[in-house]
Amino acid sequence: MRGIKQHIVLFLLLMCIFKNAVSQSKNNMMLANDRLILLIDLRPTRAQVDSILKKAGITNVKAEVILSGDYTALKKDGWNITKLPDSMMQLDMSLRSLKNNPQPAPFFIFNDQKLKENRPGYPVDVAFGYNNFSRVTVRETATGLTRFFVPGNNKAHRIILSGSFNDWSTGRFSMTRTDSGWISDVKLQPGIYAYKFIIDGNWTVDVNNKIQQDDGAGNTNSIYYRYNYTFKLPGFNSAKKVNVAGNFNNYNANQIGLYKTADGWERQLYLHDGMLTYRFMVDGQWVADPKNPSADKNGAGAKQSVLNLGEAVNFKLDGYPRAKQVCIAGTFNNWKPNDIFMQKTANGWAFSYTLAAGNYQYKFIVDGRWITDPANQNKANSDGETNSFISVKPNHTFTLKGFSRAKTVRIAGNFNDWAEDGYTLSHNGDIWSISLKLKPGKVLYKFIVDGQWVLDNTNKQWEQNEFDTGNSVVWIEN
Repeated sequence: MRGIKQHIVLFLLLMCIFKNAVSQSKNNMMLANDRLILLIDLRPTRAQVDSILKKAGITNVKAEVILSGDYTALKKDGWNITKLPDSMMQLDMSLRSLKNNPQPAPFFIFNDQKLKENRPGYPVDVAFGYNNFSRVTVRETATGLTRFFVPGNNKAHRIILSGSFNDWSTGRFSMTRTDSGWISDVKLQPGIYAYKFIIDGNWTVDVNNKIQQDDGAGNTNSIYYRYNYTFKLPGFNSAKKVNVAGNFNNYNANQIGLYKTADGWERQLYLHDGMLTYRFMVDGQWVADPKNPSADKNGAGAKQSVLNLGEAVNFKLDGYPRAKQVCIAGTFNNWKPNDIFMQKTANGWAFSYTLAAGNYQYKFIVDGRWITDPANQNKANSDGETNSFISVKPNHTFTLKGFSRAKTVRIAGNFNDWAEDGYTLSHNGDIWSISLKLKPGKVLYKFIVDGQWVLDNTNKQWEQNEFDTGNSVVWIEN
């Protein structure tokens, strides 16, 4: 009973101090399986990481020590350390150990979102991927559908297919019994999907699928990639080994092998949208793709093929005829200032850049001076900086009517940790609007009109919040 009370006290403490957490968008704490789990984003400045550690009660370890890879002090205190993708680190400790080794201050930096804004069960996208089955249980059919197969289980009464593609439904997608097992056909777009089978009420991973992923909440899911690209290299019939490598796998020449065909070599993959470069490694020798006319040179001057997947975004900056150099930088290129050079036109400067679906911040750099896009009213804030904002292939547009005398209208919600300075809406007549690419599921939000929080007057769906002021609600489908 004492242990239960301790859990309740800790939970109430977290809830009481949640309002102090909204500015930490990539950090998170959760309770799962009697463990305290702490996620830390290592990408901010050292001062920011030190601040996060201090707020988490970890005062005997500095950011520079962690960034150097020295986890001795953390392990001595009882923390288990796991390195995660995208510069994330997970620390976890059992609640019993935490009681025996109390931290000097309460935890108060966290929020109710998971790593990279993902809900449990919705996998973080990756640069590339391929399937690995001991026995193929998921495949593409001639009709364009994806077939999931559970072999055997003849005594089962009902098997349900559930995954990120159907919002983890437990009632739909009942599988059909066959003489060799159970099947279900699903229409999927190219991408990465998490799934499980529910066999007579019992959840199970696909035992024939070797690719599994922790969902961030203590559960394991099977992962399936629906491919969107096939690398092909004609000829080289006498070659013994052909691989493909590119910026999507850090040019690891020994990772992705091609299969020999009657006409040459090929390999299907899932590739994340973006501007990709690649080469083939043929028996130890680099070869550019002879069938791809789009190419450039790498830092060593060697030819590499270029592949554009996604949507071409046309960036334009009018004026500045006397500028010597205009670049564009943003979250899509890690804010590298001299990476993307715009081309001079009759009316200004322009550049077409291929981006994956998502939300991006950017600025123009005119002869070394950083400026926001004067033609784009949508803005976003990051670390105190105001940047221009664009959404590629957005799946929802937020609108607010009226408030014609307002100076600024912003939006905040569970998609940006309720950051008040998050996204600034554009104004056209009596309509304020912004389009965003959002994760599937339930989205809570509110508008901030000149500092005042208001519900969406174009949306009748809302629910009560802890402040008795309500939040607007919208559901985002896959």
